[in-house]
Amino acid sequence: MFERKSLKWPILLAIVMIVLLVGLTVGWVLLNVFGAISSQKSSNVYWVLLSVGSVMFLFVLAGVILYLIWSIQQINLNRRQSNFIDAVTHELKSPIASLKLFLQTLGKRNIDEQKRHEFYGSMLDDVERLDQLITQLLNVARLQQKAITLEPETWVAIESLLDECISKLTAQYRVSRDCVKFDSPECDVWSSRVDIEILIRNLIDNALKYCGDPPKIHVLVQLDSKSNSLRIAVSDNGPGIPKHLRKKIFRRFYRAGDELERTKPGTGLGLFLVRSVVRRLKGSIRVADLPKNEGTRFELVLPKARTRPTIDNQPTDSFNECP
Repeated sequence: MFERKSLKWPILLAIVMIVLLVGLTVGWVLLNVFGAISSQKSSNVYWVLLSVGSVMFLFVLAGVILYLIWSIQQINLNRRQSNFIDAVTHELKSPIASLKLFLQTLGKRNIDEQKRHEFYGSMLDDVERLDQLITQLLNVARLQQKAITLEPETWVAIESLLDECISKLTAQYRVSRDCVKFDSPECDVWSSRVDIEILIRNLIDNALKYCGDPPKIHVLVQLDSKSNSLRIAVSDNGPGIPKHLRKKIFRRFYRAGDELERTKPGTGLGLFLVRSVVRRLKGSIRVADLPKNEGTRFELVLPKARTRPTIDNQPTDSFNECP
């Protein structure tokens, strides 16, 4: 496919065009300078031509360079879209094929009750996988349509949402609940619950997907009382992310390598969703350095957070007030 070809020829063509344009510019400058020097009567005309022509050449040169940058960005986007199509195809085909096999087996054979329950459990896992894929795609569409009505904002309890997401994801990946540790004070953040769930779920999902064996993941939540901001750090014991890829991983559809040769499931939308939500909430996110490159650590900062007030000291309607 064209999307998977090298960028060598477009870049080479652009370089040739830039070199030719620079050569023409230099020739134009020299021609007018020599003309102005050799002909005193027409020198003013030559200087005017030199000035106007040089400015025009500079504009054309800037246009060629901008077009080169735009072309490379579009080719890279097409590559990521191609990878995304491959990923979605795989994410759809695998659970559908599994469901088909289980249903055919249940329909054609007499299976004991224990085995039947195992089949139902596996089928529910496949349905959950499909549901998560569709939810992720809908979230991307929702975030990209600014005019769409969003869920109303309110105070969201972080520790309960963390516990819920960790329980669901560890069950999905079939790992021990104890492999994901989290420390969180009793605090709230002002946002919609859907947005905070997108942030937490995708960061922990990414950590579980790329963690080491055995998996060790730690989620640390801290409340900054001075700035009323919430800091969430998600660390894992995986191979880590090279520094030159730390900005690219937040791009839409981006996944390192060829989708057809990749073993980890995914669509390249999880971290893109995280970045989109963080920007809309006017927060920040970065990949932090860990000692000896032991794993990956995402650090997230969200504004408008608070320690949860007690019922005795706080009116009940304060939970619906914006800070």
